[in-house]
Amino acid sequence: MKVRSTAPTAENSTNMNGFGTCEVGTTLENLKAAISGETGASAKYAAFAKAAKEQGYDQIARLFEATSAAEQIHIGLEYALVAEVEPDFEKPAAPEAEGVQTDLNLIMGAQGEIFETSDMYPAFIKKAQEEGNTKAVQVFTRAKLAESVHAERYLAAYNDIDAPDDDKFYLCPICGYIHKGENFEKCPICFCPKASFRAF
Repeated sequence: MKVRSTAPTAENSTNMNGFGTCEVGTTLENLKAAISGETGASAKYAAFAKAAKEQGYDQIARLFEATSAAEQIHIGLEYALVAEVEPDFEKPAAPEAEGVQTDLNLIMGAQGEIFETSDMYPAFIKKAQEEGNTKAVQVFTRAKLAESVHAERYLAAYNDIDAPDDDKFYLCPICGYIHKGENFEKCPICFCPKASFRAF
């Protein structure tokens, strides 16, 4: 795993340009939209985890559980910024979700994560930069970088669906990054130490 000498930011990373298909509002509106999207993703991945377990894919079930929990981290970070402006803002209820075949769930999950990392979050980062909202820039940037790893984990699991191993997944409690296996010392996104990670 490569770890930079400094934590990645929107300013020092070169992969922050999006496709531009995402609807963009004010940063406050974008935070609310992100909360809604992450709430749906978290519920979907929890359902996918249940389906994977029922279909005998225990390791993939743990990956979906870790990613569902990661999305909850993003919701918490985004909600905290909304609550600074609108203390009475209520988080949306999680939608009902259901899993199908695990291989298809992995592809659907990867597609959602790729949209967030290549389109939604880059657009939200750009708007937050224009508005001078440095807190939102950091929250969106960390979420974007974590989502790209989630997509990578899903595609790797898809490719190795019939060749699982015993590796655990480790979730960073600060930014939602997920590491597979024991070989790491800290989060490459926010530098949180391994000892603080949650194992799945």
